[in-house]
Amino acid sequence: MSTRNASQTKITMKIIRASGLGSVFATWWPLALSWILMGAEMPALSAVVARLPDPEVHLAAYGGVVFPMALIIESPVIMLLAASTALSKDWQAYTRLRSYMMRTGFALTVLHVVVAFTPLYDVLVGDVLGVPIEIIEPARVGLQIMTPWTWAIAYRRFHQGVLIRFRHSRIVGAGTLVRLGANLTMLLVGYALGNLPGIVVATMAMSVGVTVEAIFVAMVVRPVLRSEVRPAPPSSQQITLRSFLDFYIPLAMTSLMTLLAQPIGSAALSRMPLALESLAVWPVISGLIFLFRSAGVAYNEVVVALLDQAGSSRLLRRFAVLLTLTLSVLLLMVAATPLSEVWFRTISALPDNLATLAQNALWLALPLPALSVLQSLYQGLILHGRRTQGVTESVAIYLVVNAALLVSGVALGRFTGLFVGLFSLVFSTLAQTIWLWQRSRSVWQSIQQRDAQLEATGGEPATVI
Repeated sequence: MSTRNASQTKITMKIIRASGLGSVFATWWPLALSWILMGAEMPALSAVVARLPDPEVHLAAYGGVVFPMALIIESPVIMLLAASTALSKDWQAYTRLRSYMMRTGFALTVLHVVVAFTPLYDVLVGDVLGVPIEIIEPARVGLQIMTPWTWAIAYRRFHQGVLIRFRHSRIVGAGTLVRLGANLTMLLVGYALGNLPGIVVATMAMSVGVTVEAIFVAMVVRPVLRSEVRPAPPSSQQITLRSFLDFYIPLAMTSLMTLLAQPIGSAALSRMPLALESLAVWPVISGLIFLFRSAGVAYNEVVVALLDQAGSSRLLRRFAVLLTLTLSVLLLMVAATPLSEVWFRTISALPDNLATLAQNALWLALPLPALSVLQSLYQGLILHGRRTQGVTESVAIYLVVNAALLVSGVALGRFTGLFVGLFSLVFSTLAQTIWLWQRSRSVWQSIQQRDAQLEATGGEPATVI
């Protein structure tokens, strides 16, 4: 290559990278908005159910039995979004993954029916969980209404991955708006009627919302399948059942292990000083933190979708740095200004003592948005390299470190449970992030070598897998 051509290539690469940051942002922001909107569902649901008869019973039935059980049943399909984004590169891959999604969704729906409509429910809820007797029957009705939940989640997450893979992430955000609209409509109808049990209103809203979103995704994905997925050149690595299971089982186990952290944390906080206050503040401060972390969580699918593109390594790293700084500064502004008082005292309506506790605890959570961005970057690299065991290992490390710190807090019995819980969350998330970084380094080096080759030769190197 001549010196002039080499210079032109370098100039071209700079232009690509400059315009590419906008491309990364265009892929990211609809997904971030989608996560934020999903986070608005629970406050809206709680606000309506709290204004219907017997709010304590129905909120407890939904939050203590129905929603956790529905999540555990659907856990094997939660990571279909990441898997589809990473693997749905051509028609053959799509059809094989769709077959898995349909069979798994059907099997889990059958499991849901068995749990909700047979005496197994009484064994699990009454004997194993040991919930108060007054919420058993309302929760049974709610779980029965949630029957469409798992299959709808499987279908829409799988096809959302296809949309993200082929650069249609805005449609994913639009689908979340559709879901939230259907959800709010059902909540408002239930509130206007005023004579329906809160658990019925809540579960109808959730079931209708995810079903409507699945229908919407089915409609909008059709032209993408026809005009983009079918003509896509076949991938050099064909998907077999064995290769898919090797890729996906660690991800499914990751979802299940992540869900186990919730009851562990609740049990620990209830055994430390200021237990009631800590448990009361935990969902409020977690909701605020989630609004900031969700923008980082959404970056995972962006990384998976864009790593195949030449010149992506620097773009993705630069965007991760910008996103990390932005989210950290925004949360710092909330913690260090009267905005925290507005959120906890005015919007969340916490009593003065709980609001003060939440404001003090928020400082401990400052690293979490940055860690979420870094986790998404490193996890996206691992998914790109199809080395998903590293993701499972990181979650196992998170659980072990989190449990160890919480047990230590209980044993010491000297520190407020909320502070111990947040410190444990931050430290275990840091340990998980470090492990993801370690496991992603070889993939990152390969991608950097690929992009360096492009800069040097102006060619189009093969995708690193």
